[in-house]
Amino acid sequence: MDGKVRLVKRAVDLIGGAVGLALTAPLYPVIAAAIRLDSPGPIFYRQKRAGMLGPEGDHTTVPTFEMFKFRTMRTDAEKVSGAVLARAGDPRVTRVGKFLRKTRLDEIPQFLNVLKGQMSIVGPRPERPELIKHLALAVPMFHERARMVKPGITGLAQIELDYTGRIGPSNPLFAHKDELINPFKLEGVDDSDADDMRTKMLFDFAYAATLENFWEWVKLESRIIVKTPMIMVLGRGR
Repeated sequence: MDGKVRLVKRAVDLIGGAVGLALTAPLYPVIAAAIRLDSPGPIFYRQKRAGMLGPEGDHTTVPTFEMFKFRTMRTDAEKVSGAVLARAGDPRVTRVGKFLRKTRLDEIPQFLNVLKGQMSIVGPRPERPELIKHLALAVPMFHERARMVKPGITGLAQIELDYTGRIGPSNPLFAHKDELINPFKLEGVDDSDADDMRTKMLFDFAYAATLENFWEWVKLESRIIVKTPMIMVLGRGR
């Protein structure tokens, strides 16, 4: 990562995290009341997520941190299934949770993670560590998306794709969808998690590449930050 990018990015995180907490604070009691009325259980949800990988080292060790979210699922969501990726129309998600996920409001407590230095405003979304190893087997190089890049509240994949990582018709990559989805043409794997994660990974790598050039990073970082509120208001990815 370029030295200037590192310094300015941290400044953006500190200022953005503080401003983000201040601006979203009035929403907290409203969201908390809606969650409590909709389903029993805690308002906030702490979950272990994979953090930034160092420049080199043991690829079997994944650094972790506790990420904060508003709860969007039933409290017994993983009692039987264990850790699994959320999917479109996931029955474990509550009614209020669907709205919070659609508008990305479930993510706003992560401004605290940003101020603590565990996350950035912009970066690849952090995945659960117990899923990382399985994803890395199905999607080669998947873990490298976090190499020297802090996970983010929002990112290029979040403004260009839908919540699960699907490519929409308005996306320029939609014309190449058949080349990106199920590239090995395997039978019975349509709409697989691996294809969604592979697509997200491509956008994460594209973002990471700009970290080596200050002005390219400024241009893309600004675009992501400006576009994210629009995605939240419209309740969709690109």
